[in-house]
Amino acid sequence: MTDQLKKYLLPDHSTRIQAVRLAASWQTGLAHQHYPQCVQNLLGELISASILLASNIKFKGSLVLQLQGDGPVALIVVECTTELSIRATVTLREGHDVPADGTLQSLLNTEGAGRFIVVLDPGREAGMQPYQGVVPLEGNSVAQVLERYMHDSEQLDTRIWLAADARHSAGLLLQRLPDHGGTGLKGAAAAGASGRETSQPRETWSRITQLAATVKRAELLELDIDTLIHRLFWQEDLIVYEPADVRWHCPCTRERVANMLRTLGRAEIESILEERDTVEIVCNFCGKPYEFDAVDCAKLFVDHPATAHDTGKSVH
Repeated sequence: MTDQLKKYLLPDHSTRIQAVRLAASWQTGLAHQHYPQCVQNLLGELISASILLASNIKFKGSLVLQLQGDGPVALIVVECTTELSIRATVTLREGHDVPADGTLQSLLNTEGAGRFIVVLDPGREAGMQPYQGVVPLEGNSVAQVLERYMHDSEQLDTRIWLAADARHSAGLLLQRLPDHGGTGLKGAAAAGASGRETSQPRETWSRITQLAATVKRAELLELDIDTLIHRLFWQEDLIVYEPADVRWHCPCTRERVANMLRTLGRAEIESILEERDTVEIVCNFCGKPYEFDAVDCAKLFVDHPATAHDTGKSVH
């Protein structure tokens, strides 16, 4: 079955419900990335979270979620475009053992210096600047960190449930919308919100969150979205929206890699070639290898003017 995100809205327009479940795209992402199970699970949870949040962004661009750590995991980064194309990778810190029962805190925040970073990149959207929010890694799970971020930074009551294993990545989101429609993630439009007044929104929010709180990790991972939503909210007359497909996609190209190498400068590239016959680059996101021999590297600088890097300065 196609990996999808599905959206729902309560009849009084007070609360949005979203669910995502990945199989094929998650497996594609893991094909070249081999991490300890606890790290893999964190990556899967962050991927589903990025999809749930990126789907509500109004502009055309991307959402990047980063967990920066001071423990065995140095960095987890996930990018999801507004078209729901995802890519993700993890950087483990050398010399640190990953405990089999590692948690968010023990893997990324052992010294209290871990951070959660949200980047909203409008791309080439005219008149819009990228936004970056940084908050401490407070919470025992990715879901708790995100809920706190949404409450403090976006002023939106949000509940999130996330789960991942070797086969699936899945998530469920509930978000209480303001009385006159909703915004979130610095300008995101509330899907389906029409601006009408809500009735008894606090009571509705309490009822829906209590129903959702009964969800089990196994249900998120094993049930298809329609079955899950019916099991949790079968008494609710939900407004249902068209599902959106999710795919794993890395935009890396040989040209982009060449541009990256060019920024290192001629001297740096030549020093690498002195040690080996070729410059080899492997994309962290998709695992695609790129190889540049001496002739390829010389061509990098033929049609480009000299830069400060070409004078012998190295980039570290």
